[in-house]
Amino acid sequence: MKSTPFPGQLNTYHGKVRDVYYIENELLVMIASDRISAFDVILPNPIPFKGQVLNQIAAYMLKATSDICPNWLLDTPAPNVAIGKKCTPFKIEMVVRGNLVGHAWRTYQAGGRVLCGVSLPDGLNENDYFPTPIITPSTKASEGHDEDISKENIIAQGLASAEDWAVLEKYALALFQRGTPDSSRYFYADGFEERQIKKEKQKQLSKEFVREWLIENNFMGKEGQTVPHMSDEWIDTISKRYIELYEQVIGEKFNPQKLTDEATYDLVAASLAKLP
Repeated sequence: MKSTPFPGQLNTYHGKVRDVYYIENELLVMIASDRISAFDVILPNPIPFKGQVLNQIAAYMLKATSDICPNWLLDTPAPNVAIGKKCTPFKIEMVVRGNLVGHAWRTYQAGGRVLCGVSLPDGLNENDYFPTPIITPSTKASEGHDEDISKENIIAQGLASAEDWAVLEKYALALFQRGTPDSSRYFYADGFEERQIKKEKQKQLSKEFVREWLIENNFMGKEGQTVPHMSDEWIDTISKRYIELYEQVIGEKFNPQKLTDEATYDLVAASLAKLP
């Protein structure tokens, strides 16, 4: 992005994936970059069109779920940019799980039967459904790693009151039921049950395949580990998987767009001038 500040810009925050610009303490300009992170580490190579995919899916889902809960979005002036109201966040990630997969499966496979204060039943296989969806929250750290946390500790530490937690829980489960993706995992329904019975690997749309590749190459973000080399072919594969996610979830053909920083800046500035 251009070094010139946006009109009214007061501050900037650079996250692992998104860059956020604070406008007059009222608005946020959020730019979804092509950076990709795993195990809380930014991988060295950007993924073409990843930012556009994430931004456009998020905008689609925010509009599709505005009847469930209010949200911050006001405009999407560029393919990878969203502008919305500045809010005071709860520093919690509301992770809703319908299946035993990813971090939950790795914990379970290692013998853990409690995740974020939630008891997990014995006898489950990878990707099996939980009896009902569970919430396994994590803290959202300004720096460093996010950490698993229980509902009880969230309330005890003042990250949310019991009353606020009840609202967060209600919204999170309703959004999960509607089906909203960010780092979510979508399974292909066709053949799912058969693959589970045979204990075969499930076909899914998520970045879990990136984590699996890193694990296979001895990287889990731990001290002393080195991110493995990402070939051009592998980067292209990741990009195509993100595009496939967009097309399967949204049901529309993805239209890749690559704007210059100058063009993006001009679109954002024009949108800010129009917003109240």
